Amino acid sequence: MDDCCGRGQARYDEVFDDRFAGDLARRYRRHGLTRPERRIAERVESAGIGGTSVLEVGGGIGAIQIELLRRGASSTTNLELSAAYEPSARALLDEAGLSARARRLIGVDLATDGSRVPSADHVVLHRVVCCYPDAAGLLSASAAHARRTVVFSHPPDNWIRRSLVRSVNLMMRLRGREYRGYVHSPAAMYDVLRSSGFSLDGVVRVGAWRVASARRA
Repeated sequence: MDDCCGRGQARYDEVFDDRFAGDLARRYRRHGLTRPERRIAERVESAGIGGTSVLEVGGGIGAIQIELLRRGASSTTNLELSAAYEPSARALLDEAGLSARARRLIGVDLATDGSRVPSADHVVLHRVVCCYPDAAGLLSASAAHARRTVVFSHPPDNWIRRSLVRSVNLMMRLRGREYRGYVHSPAAMYDVLRSSGFSLDGVVRVGAWRVASARRA
């Protein structure tokens, strides 16, 4: 499945390891943000980025956060369950001269331990709900921490994606790994945000992903 991250630190450390993180960092240095990442950054920026705070759930190497800091965000907080991203993420922040404005928290699950996480103006989740078993719980917690917007990506709910996820899950099971992927109902996820006091701005297709953005009503 596409690179994404989710729940259970030990199970994700063995899949999203330092080699994986290094590959992402090299790609970012050469090419910048991917198309879905660019669209997410654009949606956040369009809601007003100057002087605001950003919380990214499962931000990996922190590429989106770096770009938003460059565009005017005052600070970012990253939540990550896999510790393997840290050396690459720290190196990228140091290279950009942005370390002082970025906070990274390891091993904190927003859906189950949100009291440890500060609220932010914007909350971002990219390649996260596809790997988290309780998408409703995660998005509800994200909305509770967002003062302005929630922007997230998700795969389409179709037979191609479901077949792919089943194949990956079978491969992981045969390898003795605990990682599992998920395909959640997009409509149900949007309803979570609406019931949390947000209005859906729109959903756009970007390659194999859908990027949804919502603003607090």
